[in-house]
Amino acid sequence: MVELLEKIRIICVTVHPHPHPPERRVGLSSSPTKPRAMAAQKINEAHDHIAKAEKCLKTSMTKWKPDYDGAASEMAKAAVAFKNTKQFEQAKDAYLKEAEYHTENKALFHAAKAYEQAGMMLKDMKKMPEAIQLIEKASIMYVENGTSGTAGIALDRAGKLIEPIDLEKAVDLYQKAASVFENEDRLREAAELLGKASRLLVRLRRLDEAAVSLQKEKNMYKEIENYPTCFKKTIAQVLVHLHRGDFVAADKCVRESYSLPGFSGSEDCVSMETLLAAFDEQDEDGVSRVCNSPLLKYMDNDYAKLAISLKVPGGGGGKKKKPPVAPQGDSAGLPLAEEDDDYEGGLC
Repeated sequence: MVELLEKIRIICVTVHPHPHPPERRVGLSSSPTKPRAMAAQKINEAHDHIAKAEKCLKTSMTKWKPDYDGAASEMAKAAVAFKNTKQFEQAKDAYLKEAEYHTENKALFHAAKAYEQAGMMLKDMKKMPEAIQLIEKASIMYVENGTSGTAGIALDRAGKLIEPIDLEKAVDLYQKAASVFENEDRLREAAELLGKASRLLVRLRRLDEAAVSLQKEKNMYKEIENYPTCFKKTIAQVLVHLHRGDFVAADKCVRESYSLPGFSGSEDCVSMETLLAAFDEQDEDGVSRVCNSPLLKYMDNDYAKLAISLKVPGGGGGKKKKPPVAPQGDSAGLPLAEEDDDYEGGLC
């Protein structure tokens, strides 16, 4: 019996000399052409979906109307397949066809979604202006469909996309988004979007428009009783008005803010009172101290830059000095040129 077992063991070792396959065999099925084959398969699937969509649109003796819903569904699948293989141009075209079929089917929300997706394909293709046009078109359809909140979100997203390359367009999109939310009585979202617009208007040096935007923003925060943010908006208003050269408007903003609960005596209030007093006295050092304080220095970057760059009229370079008063008995004989010497006659 033992001999029989030994013979079986020898046979097994001879047939299978290695208990495990050699290391070189691992991953043998992985081929560099596999990703390309998968991509080709996905593209073929996309074209199959397009063929099915076209079939859905055909009519016959027993089918009098095109099946726009079915065609849109197939086009959506084709678009996803193209997108997954980074065929963005074809994906965009498929999304546009999907939008067209949803529109024919009076499904405005789904049509808007498809237009938005087409816009994102254009974004991936670095065609930003064209992308923004489609997203704006989608936002209009959202509003028509009664889903204004989705329209506001789409416009906000479009603003973020275009902001790095076109500040003017970004301002327009943020303002439109704010208007949409305001019409829906969603004042917090509206105020936040107006805040984005206000900062960009400051960056563009469109200070008159920035002043109007900030006032509207502040009114919204007041209405929702977010008073601490109102204080910060007052500071921004003062800086904008002083850069506009309108001291009266800056002073008025502070005086109106006294009605806000908690403003009077607050750090924000004291700083603005100090700043206005120094500005009125042409005290360059006083203005600089307030503008370089942490309260202003760590505001949003655009407003912090306004603070740091603020100068008193005439560029005083220090508190405005009063002309020296000469003793009455000696003043008649002094030459005119010597009046500029602050230390004439010593310290007494």
